This record gives sequence, structure tokens and C-alpha cells, in this order.
Amino acid sequence: MKKYNVGIVGGTGMVGQRFATLLENHPWFTVKVIAASPRSAGKTYEEAVGNRWAMTTPMPESMKNLIVMDATADVEKIAGMVDFVFCAVDMKKDEIRALEERYAKAECPVVSNNSAHRGTPDVPMIIPEINADHAKIIPAQRKRLGTKRGFIAVKSNCSLQSYVPALHPLMDLGITKALACTYQAISGAGKTFDTWPEMVDNVIPYIGGEEEKSEKEPMKIWGTIEGDEIVNATTPSITAQCLRVPVSDGHMAAVFASFEKKIELDEIIARWENFKGRPQELNLPTAPKQFLHYFTEDNRPQTKSERNLENGMAVSIGRLRPDTQYDIKFVCLSHNTLRGAAGGAVLVAELLCAEGYID
Repeated sequence: MKKYNVGIVGGTGMVGQRFATLLENHPWFTVKVIAASPRSAGKTYEEAVGNRWAMTTPMPESMKNLIVMDATADVEKIAGMVDFVFCAVDMKKDEIRALEERYAKAECPVVSNNSAHRGTPDVPMIIPEINADHAKIIPAQRKRLGTKRGFIAVKSNCSLQSYVPALHPLMDLGITKALACTYQAISGAGKTFDTWPEMVDNVIPYIGGEEEKSEKEPMKIWGTIEGDEIVNATTPSITAQCLRVPVSDGHMAAVFASFEKKIELDEIIARWENFKGRPQELNLPTAPKQFLHYFTEDNRPQTKSERNLENGMAVSIGRLRPDTQYDIKFVCLSHNTLRGAAGGAVLVAELLCAEGYID
């Protein structure tokens, strides 16, 4: 595989830091540019982050002395230095939409962790094991933008990265409705216990915008390309409730689902254990060997023991059983800043490179 020079736009925040650690020894991608806000521009990456480094591993030596560029003022310059960028900026949504389009129009593909373009009809929102084929919308997006190389692809919200992969292998069995209650780690808010002490011994039953994303975004993921846009699926109906819990990393979900007809539990487990997607077929560097892992123990999966399964890129499932109101219920878990954020975006980029969308 060809080597690619990449940039991290929004590199000083928590997701940007996670990108840095994941890309440190990546076999395909080399970080050449880190960009952030004007107040960080001109400093070394080490100086710009200062005491805000939130990762458990040290800042990569190869990036410490990179001079941080201005994410908004240096778009054209950055575009000329890299093959594509990862985007994880902390800005207003309309500003993010405009900025990502500027990079794309500068012929620099964008793989975004941000939510701003998730609703744009010709921007693919990809979970690589589930809807890799949505990349086929990219030529239509390039036509709209007037670009040859440039485009935007996004990853979905971290809250649904646990339960949507678990529901997906069951879709052809006729899921009619699903309920998901998510219990989400504080790193999803860009926080640690040091910076958010009020989360210690506490649960907050509200995360702004999260429930709407959890209910709507799966419909686009399960949608179909029709003409020059992705048309959302209309079933199953999903309702969600999202809580912030005192956990550093790892989003857990309690899921309930109903089907058009009775399904044997053994068949569901077999579908989970045998499921493979395009990343496994292509043997992508960041892809888990097995995407979905089912645990038979009553008390699994647990956040501490399972969140880092397969480098945090696998989804853990357990406690499948019949339900009195729905047909089945189960619990699932994913690492929110790995599978759910930066790691998921890196996997999207690997897929796009392997499929020839980033030349």
C-alpha cells in the first residue's frame, strides 16, 4: 500500500490527541501537519497542548516539535502539504461545515470526526463494517463541490457505535423497533475526572443532542444511494435515552428489539460471531480481526475488561435473552474514543485509501 502524508485539523483537543497516538506508528499514514486555533498556531505541538495532554500514553516524539498551523488561515498551505486531513475541530456547526468544504475545495479530502456534515445528503457517514458502499456517493459530492480529489466523509456519533453494529447483522430478520439506553463515558465530552470532578460518584441523565443523533443517524447508515444523495431508511423505529456515567472511557448500551417473526437466540449469536465486513475482507491495519464478540457470562461485557478489546476497535455483546415487552434484550459496549471517534475515523480513511477514493 502507498504511504500517505496526513494532517490533524483540531489536533490539540482530546480527539485530536487520540488521532496523534493512533497515527504515531501507522503503517500507511505519516502525520506531517497539525493544525489548531490561532492561539495555538506558531507553537510546537508540545507547547500548544501544554498540561492538557489527556492520553495515557506520552505525546509521540515525532510530533512534539511540529509547528502547529492555523486550521482556518492556512487551509490552502496545509492542502498542499498532505494527501488528506482528519478533522476534529471544536467550533460552531456552521463554521465546521464551511471549513471542511474549504479543505475539500482545496482538493484535500477530509475524514471528519465532527457532526456538522452528517446530515448532508451527499456526504457518506460510514461505519466501515456496515455501509462501506456509501463511499460510492463521493463522485456525486465532488461534482457538487467542483473538485477532482476533494471530498468530505464523516464517521457517525460515538453513542450508536455499540448498538448499531449489534443490530446490523439482524436487519434482514425484520427488526420493527428498537430501544437503546446508553451509558456514556466522560471522555465523550472531552473530559477527564481531573477536569470534571463533579462527575465523580455522579450520573447526569442528559447529554445535549445525543438522543436525537442516536435515533436519526442509524437511518442514514442503513439508507441507500439514490441518484446524487443518500436516502435515509425508514425502519426500524429507534428510540434512545443517553446518560453520562462516571467512567473514563467506554460507552455501554442496554438494547431492546422486536422482530416481524420469532427468532431463535442461537441464530442471533451465530450471526454476531460470524459477521465480517469490508475492513476484515481487506485486512485493514486498524480493523479488528473479529468485529463483534459475544460473551456468555451473565456479568459481561464490563467496561474495564472489554473496552480495549482488539485495540478498542471491537464491539462486545452480552446478556442476550427474551424480553416481556420487546422480543429480545442485550447489552453491548464499545470504546468511545477509539471505535467511536478517532479510531473509527482512521478505519474510514484506510477503507477510502484501499478502495481508491484517496489517490
